Amino acid sequence: MVLSTRLVVMLLLTVLVITAFNEYTPGPVTYNAKSVIVGGNPILIFSGSIHYPRSTPEMWPDIIRMAKEGGLNTIATYVFWNAHEPVQGQYNFTGNYDLVKFIKLIAEHKMYVVLRLGPFIQAEWNLGGLPFWLRDIPNIVFRSYNEPYMKHMKRYIEYMVNMMKAEKLFAPQGGPIIMAQVENEYNHVQESYKEKGTQYVKWAADMATSLYPDVPWIMCKQKDAPQNVISTCNGRHCADTFMGPNSPDKPSLWTENWTAQYRVFGDPPSQRAAEDIAFSVTRFFMNNGSMTNYYMYHGGTNFGRTSSSFVTTRYYDEAPLDEFGLIKEPKWSHLRDLHKVLRMMKKLFLTGTRKVQEINKFVQIITYEKPESKLCAAFLSNKHKKIHRTVDFRGKQYFLTRRSVTILPDCKNIVFNTELITSQHNSRTFVPSKRANNFKWESYRESIPTFNDLQMRSKTPMELTAATKDTTDYMWYSTSINLDKDDLPMRADIMPVIRIQSLGDALLTFVNGQYIGFGHGSFIEKSFTFSKPVSLKLGANHISILAMTVGLPNSGAYMEKRFSGIRAVMLQGMSCGTLDITLNQWGHKVGVEGESLQLFTEEGSTKVKWVPATRPGTPITWYKTRFNAPEGNDPVAIKMERMGKGVVWVNGYSIGRYWDNYRSPLGAPSQTEYHIPRSYLKPKNNLLVVYEESSGTIDGIVINTVNRDIICSNMGEDYPPNVDSWKMDNDILKAVVEKPKPGAQLTCDPDKFIKEIQFVGFGNPWGSCGTYMQGTCQAPNAKKVVEKACLGKNSCRVPIDRAILGEPTGDASCAQEKVKRLAIQVRCGRKNEI
Repeated sequence: MVLSTRLVVMLLLTVLVITAFNEYTPGPVTYNAKSVIVGGNPILIFSGSIHYPRSTPEMWPDIIRMAKEGGLNTIATYVFWNAHEPVQGQYNFTGNYDLVKFIKLIAEHKMYVVLRLGPFIQAEWNLGGLPFWLRDIPNIVFRSYNEPYMKHMKRYIEYMVNMMKAEKLFAPQGGPIIMAQVENEYNHVQESYKEKGTQYVKWAADMATSLYPDVPWIMCKQKDAPQNVISTCNGRHCADTFMGPNSPDKPSLWTENWTAQYRVFGDPPSQRAAEDIAFSVTRFFMNNGSMTNYYMYHGGTNFGRTSSSFVTTRYYDEAPLDEFGLIKEPKWSHLRDLHKVLRMMKKLFLTGTRKVQEINKFVQIITYEKPESKLCAAFLSNKHKKIHRTVDFRGKQYFLTRRSVTILPDCKNIVFNTELITSQHNSRTFVPSKRANNFKWESYRESIPTFNDLQMRSKTPMELTAATKDTTDYMWYSTSINLDKDDLPMRADIMPVIRIQSLGDALLTFVNGQYIGFGHGSFIEKSFTFSKPVSLKLGANHISILAMTVGLPNSGAYMEKRFSGIRAVMLQGMSCGTLDITLNQWGHKVGVEGESLQLFTEEGSTKVKWVPATRPGTPITWYKTRFNAPEGNDPVAIKMERMGKGVVWVNGYSIGRYWDNYRSPLGAPSQTEYHIPRSYLKPKNNLLVVYEESSGTIDGIVINTVNRDIICSNMGEDYPPNVDSWKMDNDILKAVVEKPKPGAQLTCDPDKFIKEIQFVGFGNPWGSCGTYMQGTCQAPNAKKVVEKACLGKNSCRVPIDRAILGEPTGDASCAQEKVKRLAIQVRCGRKNEI
């Protein structure tokens, strides 16, 4: 029988939410070797990293809600020192930096918080979260047993702890914060500081625990963590790489389970399969782990200039919630299902007896049992990357797919397999807005300064970061040189070459007002050499260079000693030989004109004369236009295709750096679409300003809405039934329906319905969501069955049953393939949409 399951799904979600609510019991926080204990309740921690500055306060409630519906009971966040104290002694906790508001929202959803104070956080955040003014403190050495650094670090940590205490946000006070973190992955740099590194680790632990000893403090990847903190694991496969905490009486905690990989400009796409994450999480919990924290669960956006060196504006877009806060399937729901299954076995995890049976070096059976109550749970693990296995367990044979764990919460019934996804998939679509793209572009090109225009003078080019103090990406360098005919090449067909050695990150060169070219380093090697032929003349020649950073470093030792900007400049191919003009006397200017005039604001945009924009584009050019907010409520993105490199502002808000002309090895930009939060927009007459540094054409700019309305299912007849087919009733596993069977389950967003059945294949279809193709074997009536079951509904379920779908027919291979697959692709939409 084909069933509509909207009501069933809602009821099951309600049960899941109620279960999660019962986990929230703020109170004293302790721990043992099994788990963290909050308010007397031992808990399994399913956590996700969500960074409040990388989204907007308007997005926070939905992101937190979806995290909870995804089976999380905890949210972890770094705290960003340079966001909160950008100027020494001046604090900012407004807008998307309102940490207290964010934590209180989490508490309203009955979820816990892991507060990762750092203050060094890395996080692909500018200078690893440390404020730039810290560099100017005399004799300071970051992250070392150094009195100036420790003084400011303690002052900041104490300030933040006191703020949390004043707001009663720690769990012993009735709040959601159950753990706090000091420092971050210090082992990576500790040897660089020798004995001062060892001293610093102990000092940091003692300092933190003395400020608030009533919750556990943790240190990530710290092999020599002091006994007053808990050492934890970061990585992709902590079940195999983590040697355990720093004491046998402490729980095994996984504080960063990387859901993909952050990307830098020039990178190809970064991916991590939902199956691999589920496999790793399951193996961690079956091996005595009691916490996983997905880094990231929602990555969000590096607004403004907040990203570190070369890191893209989009952050961890492959997380269970994508940059726009949309659910990414199947990652979100496959992990949700896993969390539900692991919760079923919580009592056994915490109080049962664990036994390990090694079948061979790849296959392992782990059981948790309480013989006196006949409770039993089993994990059948196959680590082999290519070969499936069959094992006998308690008189029954179980087929183990390659690199998977099969979970039997009652040691009998298969409820979950990490490799076999029974939840839905989806595909993201960018749709050009009908209302927003009637652009009338105007432009303003900045003037190119010469040495005489610049008041900051020095014999040699100044170091960029020390001069800009992280107030801007940009600094102008200019010098003038007088040449006579004995200096210039004697042949007209030979041109001199300007050679610029840069410490990073990028630069544009102009000679006598003419644009020569653009050069840049990379995430791996920030320094580079720029060489281009130039046309020089008799008399005065003006050489002007706009040098820039693309974020400051966020990792490594001695971060206070990182440099950028121009190191040396030479003119090659001259009749007089190579001219080194590094010592020629240089003028400098911090920032560009449009920044100081704030051309990206309503008031600032009136301070210059704009003219109709011409094509092709020119370097160091500002563009502005107006647009209306896109129709509907879907997230908004601006596509910067065919532009070069620069920054975008909407109504005065910087949505971050773009870099379209830095291509990955695949020949495509690392990022093309950039998030415009809906809260930044007015219904009409929004100001859009683009600063294009190098070159590009504005004709490729498009404002899109973003959706994940294409949803799919792709399952085999041999898949287990959906997790929602089972429940625990007084510690006994029971089926919700009689004889659970596998079935495709599709659910649109709450305000949308299935508008179109785009693909149905029952037999041997192939491809992935958005690109399915029919194979050589197909049940001809399957599509009609799906249309009847699903069209016009918010949710539907189609059993994988030949009696319902029909018998697949086709070529000779059809009969040979005993197990058939059902692939479905549908499009969701609102009732008033076509």
